[in-house]
Amino acid sequence: MAAKLEILCLAVLCTLLAVPHVRAENCRLSVSQSRIDYGAIRREVLVESAAITLGTRSLNVNVFCAEPAAMALRFVGAAADGQEGFRFGRQGRFRLSLRHAQVDGRAVGWAVAHLPGEPASGQLLPGQALVARAAGLPVVGQRLTVQVDIDTELPADALDVRNETSLEGLGSFELVSLAVPPSQ
Repeated sequence: MAAKLEILCLAVLCTLLAVPHVRAENCRLSVSQSRIDYGAIRREVLVESAAITLGTRSLNVNVFCAEPAAMALRFVGAAADGQEGFRFGRQGRFRLSLRHAQVDGRAVGWAVAHLPGEPASGQLLPGQALVARAAGLPVVGQRLTVQVDIDTELPADALDVRNETSLEGLGSFELVSLAVPPSQ
């Protein structure tokens, strides 16, 4: 009796945009790469579990302003179920965490824009903007650099497909400053 080997191939792609040189008044935002490609996933190499973690990928976001400005970042994309990240395919999610942030070479932390007194973990969530802060106050500067870690997970049943299937997560980074109020 011959066993038929099922081969599942998912092309997994996450597109993160900043429209590489977006202008917000006197500022320019750029990302080091606009696409994160997880490649093909084959079912035979996966361990049985409820969810599949695709591993952390990183990119850099840079903001350059002609005049000093208070800076905040937001990611605009479809929210995943439960608002704990952004939609990836029909059932998956990806999370964005800001790491190693600096304004003009000085390390900064984050606060949620609409909750100015509350420090934030650095995780970008749907509908939120994170403000660069130091010593409890918004930081004003001309250059913001930050590493963005992308963690993507899929439920195991997302791999129950017969043919090669592409999964995508889409969105864009936006600079929020005093000159550029949040869009609704």
